[in-house]
Amino acid sequence: MIAETIAPPTESAYSIAQRQFDLAASLLELPQNVRGVLRYPQRELTVNFPVKLDDGSTRVFTGYRVQHNLSRGPVKGGIRYHPAVTLDDVRALAMWMSWKCAVTNLPYGGAKGAVVVDPKQLSLTEIEHLTRRYASEISLLIGPEKDVPAPDINTNPQIMAWIMDTISMHQGYTVPAIVTGKPLNIGGSEGRNEATARGIVALLAEAGQHIGLKLQGARVAIQGFGNVGANTARMLHELGATVVAASDSQSGVYNPRGLHPIHLLQFKRNTGSLRSCPQGDRISNAELIELDCDILIPAALGGVISAENAHRVRARVLAEGANGPSTPEADAILYDQGCFVLPDILANAGGVIVSYFEWVQGLQEFFWSEREVNTQLNRVIVQAFQQVLRVAQERGVHMRTAAHLLAVRRVAEAVITRGIYP
Repeated sequence: MIAETIAPPTESAYSIAQRQFDLAASLLELPQNVRGVLRYPQRELTVNFPVKLDDGSTRVFTGYRVQHNLSRGPVKGGIRYHPAVTLDDVRALAMWMSWKCAVTNLPYGGAKGAVVVDPKQLSLTEIEHLTRRYASEISLLIGPEKDVPAPDINTNPQIMAWIMDTISMHQGYTVPAIVTGKPLNIGGSEGRNEATARGIVALLAEAGQHIGLKLQGARVAIQGFGNVGANTARMLHELGATVVAASDSQSGVYNPRGLHPIHLLQFKRNTGSLRSCPQGDRISNAELIELDCDILIPAALGGVISAENAHRVRARVLAEGANGPSTPEADAILYDQGCFVLPDILANAGGVIVSYFEWVQGLQEFFWSEREVNTQLNRVIVQAFQQVLRVAQERGVHMRTAAHLLAVRRVAEAVITRGIYP
């Protein structure tokens, strides 16, 4: 597993998120009262709920839903199922979602949800029971005008369908806009499944133009071969890039002559892992981070690039498909080395952008073609890149700080304009 090959971070994700906010708040000279509002989540819900398992026994699970800030609109954020997720993780992810929505100028605040569970240890029926009970528990907070969940690590369109159905049964009518990332046949959006990857590729094209790197022929290493990593690999391969390495939670494969993403995906589907993939040499997740490549895409879990290994990163561009893969200490090292970083709140924003489109379509009950979705996604994310790049150049800071400056300013302005109730 990744945790066995890369040293776990010593600092919590929430502490890192707060440090990033503190830097932006200081550079923006935000008033202390506004900093106090934005430095902490607005609402936190912890639920402990029973689920009846297939063998007749009952097990109690712990779940969370955290809402960071609602000043710019309903909150938006995924739900993850993971055995190691903590409340601090969810707090950090909710805060990052606020900045992600603001940097792309979506009318949302940030939220995140999680259940402490290893879904691989449960049957499909047990996952459904867990999902429906968790949805019932957090129904106090969620709603199309309040809080709109979406998929995240170890959750998928089917799980979103169960959440939608559960809330609809409570309401007595169908509520399609309660979640995004749903299957198409119950109100999902065209292009949602590939949205995060498509956004990464669009940003890599923009970054390539900025630093003089062509995607055609670029050597790419991807850590994490789930939905985001696999789709990004496929799209870059189609554009002529050479995917030299890919990994999942168990192992990875490296071939300097190139890997075929479709063959990798087929092998993983057949065996459950990239371990022993015959396309190249076996490689660990830690080794993949340090490969000689043009583009590095960490698309798994957070904290994989730190002060311990950042100086060994040789990529020209780092595109953060995962949330929080780099620590602040790593940022400084990468910046000094001349690595162009596309930070997580910008790089993986394609998913929430198309989730916003799905929410709008659901509210209007008027649906777009995939071409329309992809065109609008490209427009929004390219505009966000140009705005962040402009701030970076004007302020003389790296892209992550620039993205936070832009996002925090937008949320702070909303807080100041709305004022304090009562």
